Amino acid sequence: MGGTGVLAGTGTAHARAHTRAASAAPAAAPVRVMPLGDSITDGLNVPGGYRIDLWQKLVADGHEIDFVGSMANGPGSLGDRDHEGHSGWTIAQIDASTDGWLQAYDPGTILLHIGTNDMYRQDPGGAPGRLSALIDRITGRLPEVELFVATIIPLPFADANVRAYNAAIPGIVRSKAEAGRHVHLVEMYSALTAADLADGVHPNATGYGKMAAVWYDALLSVPGSLGLTPEGGGRPAG
Repeated sequence: MGGTGVLAGTGTAHARAHTRAASAAPAAAPVRVMPLGDSITDGLNVPGGYRIDLWQKLVADGHEIDFVGSMANGPGSLGDRDHEGHSGWTIAQIDASTDGWLQAYDPGTILLHIGTNDMYRQDPGGAPGRLSALIDRITGRLPEVELFVATIIPLPFADANVRAYNAAIPGIVRSKAEAGRHVHLVEMYSALTAADLADGVHPNATGYGKMAAVWYDALLSVPGSLGLTPEGGGRPAG
């Protein structure tokens, strides 16, 4: 009994000391995450799109996340409605505006799904080069940003173009990573099928849920993207 009492008392003292230390430490700032892309990021057909389920998964895990961007939409179940998804926009259009967004919102993590509108407009074959230039612009302005680059989801009426574009993305991402940038490939195309599309272009609720799951797994695979070190500790904001 005596030994148990000593251990219990020691544990209580340690707990109090830990509580004091924790209360003295500054709270980590939420990680600024920018969902970046076109109407699929915006959530056409299902306002909020993949961001709804992704937000809920991250919050349920206790992650402090601040979605950022100049746009906002989504239901009440989406606790943070900000994003940078622009309906109808191509890679070049996103590229032309990116500097201003990055300066305004200074994201620590970016979720990039872009290229769908390039697949049925002029020069789909040049889309990989435009994507490479966009990645360079983002990582040039924010060298420490964790940039997740997704292959685009199926677009049945332009499938050959989509497949050719997606096939080029792993090599682009690899070259940026080898150059020291924090660029990560996210395989999104294989996660959805035509049955997950509401209108042949944009996902239905099930499809957006599948996208959220892929983004979530990708974020967890790179601890720094959620403000954590690989050991689970906090990473300074900035």
